[in-house]
Amino acid sequence: MKKFDIAGMETFGYDQREKNIFYKTREFKMRVIGLAPGERLPKCEMASHVVFICFKGTADVNVGEEKISLSTGQGLVTEPAIVSMKTDKGARLLGIQIAKARAGTAEEG
Repeated sequence: MKKFDIAGMETFGYDQREKNIFYKTREFKMRVIGLAPGERLPKCEMASHVVFICFKGTADVNVGEEKISLSTGQGLVTEPAIVSMKTDKGARLLGIQIAKARAGTAEEG
């Protein structure tokens, strides 16, 4: 078990996004996403499911051709897809990327 102060974590820009990963296993990785007002994250092809939880502000998440608006306290689970994100007023989110199932393992729905 490990406890994290996600709200107090420093965040880095898209060009240093790997520094935002604070926990990683073979099954999943967790990162904090900090977006300044007017900032956007470019399209990224996600090969697995991703969970986004907005814990401050608002963000528009594009999953394929669909746009979903998240505000504080809301979450979203995506299928594998092309994902991008933007905010008008700023946002902080938790992103949990689930690893692709390996051959010989079962997935639960």
